[in-house]
Amino acid sequence: MGLLCLLYLVLFVVRVAISGVAPLIKTDLRLSNTELGLVFSAFAIPYAIFQLIGGWIGDRWGARMVLCVSCAVVAAATALTGAVNGFAALFAVRLALGFGEGATFPTATRAMTSWIPESRWGFAQGITHSFSRIGNALAPPLIAWMAVLLTWRGSFAILGLLSSAWVLLWGWFFRNDPHEHPMITAADLGELPAQGARRRAAIPWLQLARRIWPVTAVDFCYGWVLWLFLSWIPGFFFEDYHLNLQSSAMYSAGVLSAGIVGDTLGGVVSDKLLRKTGSLVVARRSVIIAGFLGAFTFMMPVILVHNLQLAAVSLSLAFFFAELIVAPIWSVPMDITPRYAGTASGMMNFGFAFAGIVSPSTFGYLVDHTGSWVVPFAASVLLSVLGAVLAARLRPDIPFETPARAS
Repeated sequence: MGLLCLLYLVLFVVRVAISGVAPLIKTDLRLSNTELGLVFSAFAIPYAIFQLIGGWIGDRWGARMVLCVSCAVVAAATALTGAVNGFAALFAVRLALGFGEGATFPTATRAMTSWIPESRWGFAQGITHSFSRIGNALAPPLIAWMAVLLTWRGSFAILGLLSSAWVLLWGWFFRNDPHEHPMITAADLGELPAQGARRRAAIPWLQLARRIWPVTAVDFCYGWVLWLFLSWIPGFFFEDYHLNLQSSAMYSAGVLSAGIVGDTLGGVVSDKLLRKTGSLVVARRSVIIAGFLGAFTFMMPVILVHNLQLAAVSLSLAFFFAELIVAPIWSVPMDITPRYAGTASGMMNFGFAFAGIVSPSTFGYLVDHTGSWVVPFAASVLLSVLGAVLAARLRPDIPFETPARAS
């Protein structure tokens, strides 16, 4: 769990770092907001594709090898970001980063399914994703500080080197099967889910996709909101409130820090509700709905009132509620089908990744062509309401029935 928490932190630092120095990159490479939005979206194109096949790769070949290879690509793409000389090169390295990160989260879920007791799956998803939000919050001030010392180009080279260290740690310590780990005990094994040949089982793609698609739709709505925060919040403070780079980075860090609490609390509350009620519907669905409605409520002041302090507080609260969604929604594929947890979570996260293609580029286009930040925020408010409506139809309590020919 420690290594997975560190992984989520590293992945989101390198993913979000570009938004922290986006004003510098925009000036240096002479980009418009529309072009910058396309650069943000570039990451999500291969990321979306690998949600579908990356989970299958993780189920088939195991988390040890898949995460080593994926994160090596992430490290290389991050370092090369500092060497770009224009829009096309920046777009290309963001594509490469998306290829690297695409398989990581479904494969990490595969590892959790083998190594974490079922009663703690919500907590496991919550605590790991809370570290991703630490990465969110850490990235803007960290990259701004490094840019002052090393320029924005040198900053990405250093981040690439640091990312490669995780690959060495994971390859050395992790084992796909807990039975193979030299530090495991009989007591540990007694608490873990049964292991077996399920990783090599044939995947019933069509039937599984039909079962998971409602979760994918909900994840799209959540993803639209999250990509807004990850891609545009530093630029929002920088351009709409005319702050300098360091001030916009600090305000952004404050907003994104709220997600740390939201991620952890969402997992804790979901697992507690499951133990208290025995109902997966209550434990997962109710927390997801509450998260969407809270995000909707607290994004409204940003649309209605132009005030820096109110915007900072409201966005922080909106992000807190949005992040309550993460742990229960990532637990739903594990609840539905532990046997195909990697593949199912990848199918679910395709919704998030597809939102990553559409949301940042749409946001940048709307800002350029309306001259206002209100319209793209309004779209996110509407998607929050839609997410709550769709979440009310989720059924994590109904397990996936494996077709006989795929058994």
